[in-house]
Amino acid sequence: MFFLFLQSFKTYLAIAWGTFAPGGKGLSWRRALVMMAFLPVFGLLQGLHWLGFLFDEIFFRGYRKVSVSQPLLVLGPPRSGTTLLHRVLARDPQFTTFTTWECLFAPSVTQRRFWLALGRLDRLAGWPLGRLLGRLERRVLGGLEAIHATRLDAPEEDYLILLPLMACFILVLPFPFAEPLWRMGFFDRAMGAKEKERLLDYYRRCWQRHLYVHGPDKRLLSKNASFGPWVGSLLTAFPDARILCCMRDPLETVPSQLSSIRSGIQLFDSSGGRAALPQRMIEVLVFHYENLLQVLESLPPHRRLFLPMENLRSNLGREIGAAYGQLGIPFNPEFRRILDHEDSAARCYSSQHAYSLAEFGLDSEIIQRRFRAYYAWHETFMAASLAVKAINTIPTSSHNKVIKEVAVC
Repeated sequence: MFFLFLQSFKTYLAIAWGTFAPGGKGLSWRRALVMMAFLPVFGLLQGLHWLGFLFDEIFFRGYRKVSVSQPLLVLGPPRSGTTLLHRVLARDPQFTTFTTWECLFAPSVTQRRFWLALGRLDRLAGWPLGRLLGRLERRVLGGLEAIHATRLDAPEEDYLILLPLMACFILVLPFPFAEPLWRMGFFDRAMGAKEKERLLDYYRRCWQRHLYVHGPDKRLLSKNASFGPWVGSLLTAFPDARILCCMRDPLETVPSQLSSIRSGIQLFDSSGGRAALPQRMIEVLVFHYENLLQVLESLPPHRRLFLPMENLRSNLGREIGAAYGQLGIPFNPEFRRILDHEDSAARCYSSQHAYSLAEFGLDSEIIQRRFRAYYAWHETFMAASLAVKAINTIPTSSHNKVIKEVAVC
């Protein structure tokens, strides 16, 4: 842990120096002012996290004994339905998952115990801090509603717990010229064995801390739309993990993702990065798809399931029910009632997020060429799905015969 702290501190200093060094890339006056405000606050917050980790090793070492058994990972390209799926699954009582406030402000046991105790005191006092926090939350996060609805108490991607390591891919928005961050977008291919081992050990410790606080009897639910490049390494570190992989046509994913990061690019005003970042993001997305398909296709069906986004939109309940059956996840009757309600809500949902390929100088031919691995997979996947549907429409006696004949072949 101490080595990781030194390494992350060194990375932080190098990135900060690269931002303000003479001749720094894309340093406008506006960007300089934004970064002078952002860097100290960000650095202080990460320092508090490391202090929390230190206190964990002194006061809460029992977290190390917690086992992480058969975690369920929701993966997929960004903007492919992972948030919807994660937030519905998080309502199943058998699971526990990270919330936004835990990822950003309390990755350690120490910090969570502190904030939870403060919350209990606030409740006894009539929620004065809670009401103030609610107003701040609506003011700060309300503008993200159309792109990625965010609340501090909502389930969130736990890749944010990698922020103290300076290993969270979202940091390419404030630091578009930091090459160590871009390597995270090609993790399985670009990272050395020792680096992978250290990062994944840290990640496992964070999962253990979470279960230590919320109950070691719970099953961990993790969602990360940035972990397509990590999937091979994750399966090595967690060999009993089950994976639900959302999929979406790159013709929709690419402009949606580029549109969603546009406000971040504008906020940090990196004039050089503004032109280069979208192109580099497309390179990451290409590897994202290729790596997911290559690794997951080699897994047995009881370990993984692909969920096209269009299926989640039209038949959320049926898709999740089938996923539970295929992956061997117990189905709670209480969750069935929740799922029926979420299924109706998903059918009625209409996104307010508007975007197009043309906005980014792209067309369908470019995307289809760059993401040809996806389109080859999708053709096979759809053919297999149609074959299953055809078999299911055959009367029972004939159906048994067909299954037998397929088995013989």
